[in-house]
Amino acid sequence: MSRWWTEAVAAFGDVVPLPLAALGLLLAAALIGAAWYWWPHWVPRRFPRLRMPRIRLRRPRFHWPFRRRKRDAQEAVQPAPETPDTELPDLPVAAFVSLADRFAAQGRYAEAVRERHRAMVRELIERQVVEHRPGWTVAELAGAAARARPVVDAPLRAAGGVFSEVWYGQRPAGAQHDQRMRELADQMHRALS
Repeated sequence: MSRWWTEAVAAFGDVVPLPLAALGLLLAAALIGAAWYWWPHWVPRRFPRLRMPRIRLRRPRFHWPFRRRKRDAQEAVQPAPETPDTELPDLPVAAFVSLADRFAAQGRYAEAVRERHRAMVRELIERQVVEHRPGWTVAELAGAAARARPVVDAPLRAAGGVFSEVWYGQRPAGAQHDQRMRELADQMHRALS
């Protein structure tokens, strides 16, 4: 078995010199690497059954080292943006709803969704459906509330889903998310009444 391989390599070496073969292998590797990097862009789209996922790749940006150091130094001087408070402030439900309305009016729908969810949690705590535990996840909160009052299970789980999609899934929030949270808060309020 090794005899035919040795003869084939010797015959190839007699025809193609070693530097040219090395250059050919290097060029082939570069072409395969480029095809691998830009694969989705050069596949024809006219095949209806072929569903290729859309992958958006950015071209690499090359910067001069002295510019990068200057930009990094400027970013280091600027203060970090404030992170949202993960604790539930001790405010009434109306304060959370008012803040959510202001966020929605400014187009800051992710913050409005968060504040509407906080209002729902505060209402559950004020009506003594659940006790206040800062370390609870959205699913644990919905489960505890559903065990205490099964009527709040559906709206609270749906609100937790919207909240998780926006905050943990980092999806862009829109007016439809805020409107859905309003509806779910109203459903929960009616169920508790």
